[in-house]
Amino acid sequence: MYHYENAIEIKNLCKNYDGFSLKNLNLTVPKGTIMGFVGQNGAGKTTTIKSILNIIRPEQGEIYLFGMHHQKQEIQIKNRIGVVFDELPFHDQLTPTQLNNVLAGIYSSWDSKCFFQYLERFSLPLKKKMATFSKGMKMKLQIAAALSHNAELLIMDEATSGLDPVVRSEMLDVFLEFMQDENHSILMSSHITSDLEKVADSITFVHNGTLLLSGYKDDILSAHGIVKCSKENAKKVAPEDIISMRCTDFGVEIMVNDRKNCQKKYSNFVMDSTTLDEILLFYVRGLSKKEWW
Repeated sequence: MYHYENAIEIKNLCKNYDGFSLKNLNLTVPKGTIMGFVGQNGAGKTTTIKSILNIIRPEQGEIYLFGMHHQKQEIQIKNRIGVVFDELPFHDQLTPTQLNNVLAGIYSSWDSKCFFQYLERFSLPLKKKMATFSKGMKMKLQIAAALSHNAELLIMDEATSGLDPVVRSEMLDVFLEFMQDENHSILMSSHITSDLEKVADSITFVHNGTLLLSGYKDDILSAHGIVKCSKENAKKVAPEDIISMRCTDFGVEIMVNDRKNCQKKYSNFVMDSTTLDEILLFYVRGLSKKEWW
């Protein structure tokens, strides 16, 4: 059963390549929310996004956007979504003015006035070829295009990658403005977890094509913590509480998956809060248990 109140629903998505497989991925983006889609390069983020956009065909699974099948109702869906890639998808010999004319013929609800307002806001030249644009300018141009046809859903694949902090901050402000409409939603693939901590409502971690963790950002951050203790005391922490651990010059740091409970169980140990970056690091790169000692 697929629900209209969800912007995106993915069930049991599988895609196989030589040396890589996306395995039974499940993901739901409720309307009115921003989901951060996180993982290392090659984790499966772009494969998932290309599957959503029907650029590639998965071997298994179902994808619905706004309750509509992503292949059977592709034209209706694409009129309602904006997409931002890490590389410019437009012909770089076009100018923004020429691009406006092209996109006006593609989108039924294209808004040229809105597009030119964004170009002015982002200080983008109207008559220079896009080939002369910096990476930041190209990203701003994509975002202007994505937001100029009354899109209800933004899908972004590493949209802030390679941008300086000032431009990234400017883009995040634009995304939050977009979210002022409660019917708008964003799926934001990124490896810059600090950006997602600022704007995302929920987080999905993938690694090697497999879902590691998914949930509301605040719940994930509050559930996880880092216990700091000596190597000898680390042996007192129950294996079921441990995600992974690492040795430091001062002892051992242990990522635990139930901070509130562990604070009671190990009250003599120091318990620190954590970040999305650390959570991802401990899940993905944590040592196996046999190596801990």
